[in-house]
Amino acid sequence: MKNSLPPLGWLRTFEAAARHLSFTGAAHDLNMTQSAVSQQIKGLESHLGKTLFHRRPRALELTPTGTTYLPVVREAFRTLTNGTRAISGPSKNVVQVQCNISFAVQWLSPRLGCFYDSHPDVLLNISTEIWEPRDMAEGADVEIRFSLGLADTVRGELLHRDHYYPVCAPSYEVTLETLHQHRLFDCANLMANFPAWAEDRGIDWPNPPVTYTTTYMACLPAVVAGAGVGLAHDIVAGDLIRQGKLVAPFEHRTPVPEAYYLLLSVQAEQSPGACAFADWLRQEMAQDHTGGKDWPADLRHS
Repeated sequence: MKNSLPPLGWLRTFEAAARHLSFTGAAHDLNMTQSAVSQQIKGLESHLGKTLFHRRPRALELTPTGTTYLPVVREAFRTLTNGTRAISGPSKNVVQVQCNISFAVQWLSPRLGCFYDSHPDVLLNISTEIWEPRDMAEGADVEIRFSLGLADTVRGELLHRDHYYPVCAPSYEVTLETLHQHRLFDCANLMANFPAWAEDRGIDWPNPPVTYTTTYMACLPAVVAGAGVGLAHDIVAGDLIRQGKLVAPFEHRTPVPEAYYLLLSVQAEQSPGACAFADWLRQEMAQDHTGGKDWPADLRHS
């Protein structure tokens, strides 16, 4: 039938590809191959008789048809999600959480036992991203986003603004004068970087080579192993310092231009589980950074 609906899977693939503007990103989200994503998009375009994406050499771009169709598809999935939750009832109390992988591994996961002890009736499903999404992830109830700010179209609140500083293994020897001579590790594409820290500290910085990774999860293990000096902030390095795996060799700490934001979907505001998780996040974050979990003094060098 000419007016029949396309397969639901094709629509899910279209939404993911439009969110990432990348078939590769959609494939990662959906646990599919890039080729399978491409074939499903072609199938959807053939079904509609319209082109949804311009295929550029290194990126995708929505066509006017794709731009018009995307909010329709997203609203349809929201309706299905809300309807399914209404039928299944509140007893399941499952909360879909999205955050970047460094936050999930270094801050959230070690505290999940504490959350479940206080809220045994809530179940969290956690998905991770390396880079911040353009919009709140489809299906997510709660998102913790590390970003310079939120777009006007995104509803959220400031959760925490952090400080960054060099870190190294406890036995690693480094001084301000020799810092630029060491192997340096950092997370790419952030404004919190070595030149900015050096400028804020008031020292000359000759821009030595730095090993950049797409996530703190790739560079901090090298620093813990004694490979050199890394740059990090409290959220990703605080527990490692408290555990004695890292130290902050210098006292100077610089405000991070980016911040952590808390986003709740419209349906999450009516979910006791999502609201409980959001309240717990606020309280736990405040306890971490108002003296509730101070670093041992002997873990710092001056």
